[in-house]
Amino acid sequence: MSITEVAGLLLRTEETFSAYLARIHSVILTPLLQSGSFEHVDLFLLLNDHFHVLWDLTEEGCRALKQTLGASESVGVQDVYLVWKADLFLDRYIQYFSTFASCAVVQGFEHAARNKSEAWKLHKPVLQQFLADFSLDASVAVALHTVLHKPFRDQLQQYSLILSKLKGAAGQSPESEAVTDATDKFAKLRSFISQVLDEACFTRSLWKSLGHKFTDVLCIPERRLLEDSRNLTVFPSMGRSDRVLLFNDLLVLVQGSSFQSFDLKLVWVDGAEREMGKYALRITAPEEEFCLLAKDPKARAVWQWKLNQAVRQALNGKRDFPLWSRDSDGSDPPSCRLFSFTFRAEGRLKNAVYDGEWDLGRPHGKGTLTWPDGRNYVGDFKEGLEHGFGICLVPCVSEDRYDCYKCHWQEGKMSGYGICEYGDEMVYKGYFKDNMRHGFGILENPSCTERPFKYTGHWENDKRSGYGVWDDTERAERYIGMWHEDQRHGPGIVVTQSGACYQRMFHMDKMVGSGTLLLEDDSVYEGNFTPDLTFVGKGKLTFPNGFVLEGTFSSKSSQGLQTQGILDTSGEQPDQQMTKLQLGQKEFPVETRWEGLFSQFLEFIRSGGQGDTEEAFMGFHVQTSKELRKSQEYLFCQRDNEEVPVKVDVLGELVVHQEQGTLQSYVEQVSQNSLHPLGKLLKMLTVAFQATYSTLGANKHLLTMAQEEVKHYAKKIWEFYQGLLRLALERKGRPYSESMENSGLNGPDAVLPLILPHFYPDLFMLYMVYHQKEDELYCQGVVDLSQETDVKLLEFLDVRKHFWPLKDLTLTKHQRRSLVKDRCFLSATDCLRNLITTVDPREKLDILQKTYNEIAKTISRLLGEEFNPSMDDLLPLLMYVVTRARIQRLGAELHLIRDLMDPTASGGMHDFLLTAMESCYELIQKEIQFHQSWHASQDS
Repeated sequence: MSITEVAGLLLRTEETFSAYLARIHSVILTPLLQSGSFEHVDLFLLLNDHFHVLWDLTEEGCRALKQTLGASESVGVQDVYLVWKADLFLDRYIQYFSTFASCAVVQGFEHAARNKSEAWKLHKPVLQQFLADFSLDASVAVALHTVLHKPFRDQLQQYSLILSKLKGAAGQSPESEAVTDATDKFAKLRSFISQVLDEACFTRSLWKSLGHKFTDVLCIPERRLLEDSRNLTVFPSMGRSDRVLLFNDLLVLVQGSSFQSFDLKLVWVDGAEREMGKYALRITAPEEEFCLLAKDPKARAVWQWKLNQAVRQALNGKRDFPLWSRDSDGSDPPSCRLFSFTFRAEGRLKNAVYDGEWDLGRPHGKGTLTWPDGRNYVGDFKEGLEHGFGICLVPCVSEDRYDCYKCHWQEGKMSGYGICEYGDEMVYKGYFKDNMRHGFGILENPSCTERPFKYTGHWENDKRSGYGVWDDTERAERYIGMWHEDQRHGPGIVVTQSGACYQRMFHMDKMVGSGTLLLEDDSVYEGNFTPDLTFVGKGKLTFPNGFVLEGTFSSKSSQGLQTQGILDTSGEQPDQQMTKLQLGQKEFPVETRWEGLFSQFLEFIRSGGQGDTEEAFMGFHVQTSKELRKSQEYLFCQRDNEEVPVKVDVLGELVVHQEQGTLQSYVEQVSQNSLHPLGKLLKMLTVAFQATYSTLGANKHLLTMAQEEVKHYAKKIWEFYQGLLRLALERKGRPYSESMENSGLNGPDAVLPLILPHFYPDLFMLYMVYHQKEDELYCQGVVDLSQETDVKLLEFLDVRKHFWPLKDLTLTKHQRRSLVKDRCFLSATDCLRNLITTVDPREKLDILQKTYNEIAKTISRLLGEEFNPSMDDLLPLLMYVVTRARIQRLGAELHLIRDLMDPTASGGMHDFLLTAMESCYELIQKEIQFHQSWHASQDS
C-alpha cells in the first residue's frame, strides 16, 4: 500500500468521523445543553468546548488532505498531517478525555439523564437509533457515557491502524522515524485514555460507597483515587484510622465517620525500618508524622512508589503521560518545596500562615510567616524555626504602629546583630540573644520625640548593664559609666554642655557619696553636690588662682550659696595636675570598657569564623527605614555594588596579604569594607568612640581615657588579626608560629597609625581642648614675632649671622635686605606647614625630619660645606621656621605625636627633632615678655 493510498484511507476515515461528530453535536450535545440547567452543567459546557476543538481539528485535517490529494498525484509522509501534528492531536484528546472523566467521577451523566426537561425526554428514541446496542429499557446515563467516548476511542484505533500502514509504506525512508514517533505517541494516548477512564470508574465507585459527609467535602471533579488500603492493605501506626485513601492531590485517613487529609504537595515519604513487626513507610507532613504499615515488602514498595509519584505529579501540577508508565519520570519528588500552609495545632504558630520553602514537613529556606494578630516574619527558616536573617513586624497594642526587627535569628529567636525600629520612633542597633538585647548595642530616641536620648553600651537580658554612654539631649549632658538593670549604678562621669564635668558613684540612678566636680573656669570642687551642681555638705573648693575654700556648703533659694569654713589664700596657682585632672582611668580600666563589643568577635574567632556565627556577627547591610514593606522586600531584591560592599574570602585574602607582608594595605582595604570582620569591628569601635568623645564628650578631662582606648583598640585589632590569620593558615594546613616569625610585623604599634584616621577628628579635638591655653599663648607669641622682618627676627632669636641666608635673596631695585619679610628658609617653612596635612604620627615625624634636612641644606649651601646643626644651633633656626610656618594648635599636634609615636623611635633622630620642636613651642610662649624687653632696649 502506497503513501498516497494511506492518505486516501485517512481522508475517508476523517470524513466519516466528522459526520459522526456532527450527528453527536445535533442529536446529543445541543439538545442537552439547551434543555435547561442541571447539576454539573458547567462540566458539560467545558466538554462541549473540547468536543468542538476536536471536531475543528478533524475538519482541518480533511481540508488539508483534500487539498494535497487534489494538487498532486503522489503524497509524501510530510503531507500527512496526522504525523506532523501528532502533538496537537495528543493535547486535544487529553483535554477532552480529562474533562469526560471528570463528568464520570461526579456522576454527571446520571444527573444529565435525570433532566426533567420534556425536550430532552423526546430525544430518547433518537438515541436508540444512534446506538445499535441501545434499547428503550437501557439507562440513558449509560447511553450518554457511551456515545461521548466510544466514537473517539474507535477513531484513535483507526489512527493507529493507518499509522501502521503508513509506516510500512514509508519503508526505510528518512521520514519513517517521524512515522514511528507518531505511532508511539498515539499508542501512549490510547493507553492514557484507558487509564484515565479506569481511574474515573474507580473513583466514582468510591464516592458511591461513601456517605454525603465525605463526598460533600472530598468529591471534586478533578480528584482521582489512585490507591485504597482495602485493595492493597496498609494501616497507619497511630491506630486512629481504618482506611487509607490516596488521591492525586490528597492522602486521606478515614476513621469511622471522620477523616483527616494531607495535601500531597506537603507530604514526604520515606521507607522506614520495620516497626511494630510490620514494613513501614514514614509519612511526614506539617504538624504530623506517622507510619503506614504493610504486611509484606511488596505492598510497602507499591505504596511507596505510588505515593512518591503522586507527590511528584502534584508538585509538577500535571499527571504523567501515560499514567503509571515505565517511561514516565519515576524519580522521587524533591525534598525542598515551595508552598503555603496554615498551622492549626496548639503552640506559637497556631493559625499562622506560612508561605515559602519547605523541607521534610518543616519551613526551611526563605519564607513568610503571618499571624492573625498582624505579626509578620519574612526571612530564613531552618527545620521549622526562624534561623538566619529575617525581618519581623510586631504590631503595637495601643497604636497603629509596628516594631520592626531586622536581625539574625537562631532556632526561632533573635540572636546576633540586628536593627529594631520600634513603633515609638526609637531605634536599636546591636546584638540580641534569646529575643532580648544582649551585648553591645545602641538605642536612640530621635530628636523629634518627646524626650530624645541615645545610649551606646552593653546590654544584658534586654536592659542596660555594664559600661555604657548615655546622651540626654533634653538635659544637654552625657553620662559615661556603669549601668545595672537600666539604672546608672557604680562609678560614672557626667559631662555637661557648659563644659563642667563631674565624677560620682551612683546607686540605682541616684548619686551617693562625695565626688569631684570640675567647673568650666578650672575651679575644682571635692565633696557632695546635687544633680544641678549645687554644693551641699562638707567640701573643698579650689579656685583657679590657688585659693582654697574648705567647709560646709548649703543653698537657699532666697539667699543663694552659703558656706561656713576657712578660705586659704596662701596657696600658689594650682598646677596642671589639678586644673587638667584626668577622670575615669582607675574607675574604668580600658580593658573592661567595651567587653560586650569585643566578646562578639572573640566568639566569632572561636567558632572558626564560618557559617551561622559569621552571619550573626557580621549582621546584614540594610539602612533603617520607615518603609517597612520596602525593608521586607530587601530580602529578595537585587542589590548593586553601591549599596552593599563586595563579599570576599576573608581567610583567603588574609593569607595573600600576609605572604606579601602588606599589613598596611590590608588594613586600609578591610577598614572600608563592612562585610569584612575587621572592617565591621573597626566601624563599631568608631561608633563607640564617637559616642563617648564627640560633641559633649570633647572635654579636656577625658583626654587620657580616649588616648588609652585608641591604643587598646590597636592592641585588640592586632590580636584579632592574629586570630583570623591562625584560622586562615590552619585551613591551608600551615603552622601559625612559622608564619608569624617570617611576617616582620610590629604588632599593635604597626596597627595604631593604620586605624588612627577613624578616631583622629574626635581625638585631636580633645588634644586641642586640653592644650587650648598653651596654644593661645603660643599663637600670641607667633603673632608678635611674625611682625618682625627676617633680619630683626633672626637677630632676636640669636641666630648666628653666618647662618643668615640673606645673600640668597633676590631683591628689586628699591628693596633692602633689612626690610625683607618671610623670605628666609622658605623651603623648610613650606615643609613644616605640611604637619597638619596628615594624621599619621610616623608621617608627621617624617615631616620634621624633612624640615630639618631643608634647614641643613640651606646652611650647607651658605657655608659651602656639609653642615649638621647641633641642638644649640638648631633651636633658634627651628624657632624661626616655626614662627614663619604659623601652625595653629601646634601644642596639640606635638603632644599627639609624642603620645602615639612608635616606641621604637624613642632616642633616635625623630625623638631628637620632636624634643627640639617641643622646646621651640615652650620658648615661643615665654618669648612675649623677652620680646617686649628686647624691643625696648633696641628703641633706647
